Amino acid sequence: MTLPAGIDALLRLFLMANVVLLVVLVLIYIERKVLGHIQQRLGPMRTGFHGIIQTPADAIKLLIKEDLTPQSADRWVFQIAPFLVFVPIFMMFVTIPFTGELVVRNLELGIFYLVALSSLHVVGMLMAGWGSDNKYALLGGVRAAAQLISYELPLAFAILGVVILSGSLNLKEIVGLQTGVPFLLLQPLGGLIFLIASLAEMSRTPFDIPVAESEVVGGPLGEYSGMRWSVFMLAEYASLFATAAIAAAIYLGGWEWPFAPNPGVLDGWAARLLGVTWFVTKTLGLIIVVFWLRGTLPRLRIDQLMGFAWKMLIPFSFINLIITAAAVVYGGVILLAGWLATGGFAYAVYVRSRR
Repeated sequence: MTLPAGIDALLRLFLMANVVLLVVLVLIYIERKVLGHIQQRLGPMRTGFHGIIQTPADAIKLLIKEDLTPQSADRWVFQIAPFLVFVPIFMMFVTIPFTGELVVRNLELGIFYLVALSSLHVVGMLMAGWGSDNKYALLGGVRAAAQLISYELPLAFAILGVVILSGSLNLKEIVGLQTGVPFLLLQPLGGLIFLIASLAEMSRTPFDIPVAESEVVGGPLGEYSGMRWSVFMLAEYASLFATAAIAAAIYLGGWEWPFAPNPGVLDGWAARLLGVTWFVTKTLGLIIVVFWLRGTLPRLRIDQLMGFAWKMLIPFSFINLIITAAAVVYGGVILLAGWLATGGFAYAVYVRSRR
């Protein structure tokens, strides 16, 4: 029995919402465990088997905790801001393909759709700072907006390199072109810039100034508590999974197996399950790298953070675009220059870090 297109899309959206909530709970638990072992401790252990119920217990605590609104705050702006941060991130999942068929809606302009949505949560952060009627929250919101806007540019340029190489904005088609070799081998500099810029977009270490308690009392979230604060955290971990899934699709071949060409559209439930498993494995691998970086790197200062975006990432992202465009016009062998540019970028970062 085939369901009408509208009902089928709504059913997929409902299932996706529940999957996102489950994924967030799992990621919080995994992060606590990974960071615990990096820091030579166990992480949560007492609530449930190896602390597995600790995250659901924290979620229940936040749901029943008193939700406070400052008396002088702009009530509507203050209350709507968390949802303007979360909803665009949630809508990113609409066009992320877990297999050739397992996607809510395959869009021809999928990459454009994702880049547009990823920049909208800046408005929510600004509204959170402004609506709190707190000068420190407002300062934190402005700093968060400056960071997100600055790192949005190299992120978009890194993705544009993949678009030029593939000649498509459709995620499903981009994954299908990686049946032999993943684009990460052809776009090493773009993949590295995407990873770094994504960390800043998600406010993850070492770019976690907008939400760090030692930086302007937690930034624009200083006046939030209870459920509304939890929505910001929900958005953070949902963004982490969505960004890792996008990276797995455009750089690591999505559900395709490396160096083993197979049909772009998988047939049969067993094949679909295998494809989803492989896609999620790649995504979780990237997420573990993000957790590892959090337990390893120190936080940057705001001047270091902004200078790194404008003096390092943006110029090298332009270099990556030039190399990719030249490879498309004059021959793919020019892509070897991308590896030289990646080495130059790594050396420049090393020299800058020694100052």
